Amino acid sequence: MAIIKCPECGRQVSDRAPVCPECGAEIADKVVTCPQCGNVYFKNMAECPECHHATNAPLSHEGASEAHNNGMAGGNNMQQGGAQNAETAQQNGGSRRGLIVAIAVLLAVILGGYVYYSNFASDSESDAYEFAMKSDDPEVLQNYLDSFKDAPEAHRDSIEAHLLILQQGDKEWTNALISNSKSALESYLENHPDSPHKEEALHKIDSIDWAEALSENTLESMREYLEEHPNGEHVDEANDGVRAQNAKTVQPAEQQMVKSLFSTFFRSINNKDEDALISTVNNLLTSFLGKSDATRSDVATFMRKIYKDDVESMTWRLADDYKISKKEVGDEKYEYSVSFSALQDVKLTNDSEKRTKYRVSAKVNPDGRITEMNMTKILE
Repeated sequence: MAIIKCPECGRQVSDRAPVCPECGAEIADKVVTCPQCGNVYFKNMAECPECHHATNAPLSHEGASEAHNNGMAGGNNMQQGGAQNAETAQQNGGSRRGLIVAIAVLLAVILGGYVYYSNFASDSESDAYEFAMKSDDPEVLQNYLDSFKDAPEAHRDSIEAHLLILQQGDKEWTNALISNSKSALESYLENHPDSPHKEEALHKIDSIDWAEALSENTLESMREYLEEHPNGEHVDEANDGVRAQNAKTVQPAEQQMVKSLFSTFFRSINNKDEDALISTVNNLLTSFLGKSDATRSDVATFMRKIYKDDVESMTWRLADDYKISKKEVGDEKYEYSVSFSALQDVKLTNDSEKRTKYRVSAKVNPDGRITEMNMTKILE
């Protein structure tokens, strides 16, 4: 029996003890003393942890000699040497295990970093791809191609195709812009409804239409501009133009109003209808047949005077030779100056007839009432 140091925990124990009383490691028939260096270790180890001598290898001459010397010197020192050897083995084993753990951790860090970078790079490329496909800026698309040369082929093909379309669109825009043609600009917008040049194209069309409206300078041209560009850049100017044209252009409805007014006036005389007659004139007329500040009563008196005792009937006929002009006398309120020809046929009681032609000049206020009227006989 010999006292050895437990290879597991280093406690002194008999080499015949079934187990180590400290750590419970099996001892009897489970340990061996290295013939090379005298270290005690477990039999199932392939080699001595101290000198690395194979467990079942034959002892070399030098090793045998050293073992013999160690045995001679180690009778009393075996216990101490065994304890030192076990401690050294334990330290060496711990160092190796720490190194392995450190290497494993380093590899894990490296692998994790690679996976993270790969995922980050993939996510970054995907985000850039989606952003570029939604953009109409050629610089954004070109930047993607320059930054992601290793991107999936399908992504690069899509970006290149999108870039080509934008570049082609820019050519069409340049041509439309240079042409300064409304039809070319409208065709460009139809082909590229989401173009970044949309607002500029609409501005150009607006300017072209306004220039044409100004060139014609008619009520119709101003109204046409307002109809096509209700929110256009020249709406205020167009409305001013409409007012200006209205102030000097007699519209068909206005012509009809004036003609109907004088038709009623002279028909009332034909019918001797005093109420209908005075309804056509203003309460106070600036001038009526040479009389200043005439009243409705003056107009009624005129009708009674021309129906003399020898007049059997009278018929007034108006020629369609109206000349009508107007001027603005208030906010979109107009006064009309009118002239036309009128033919008077009078049948006398002696069966004779008399025909007289007159030139009528008059004025009509915004309420559609006669405010001035004079007649000049036309000699033929």
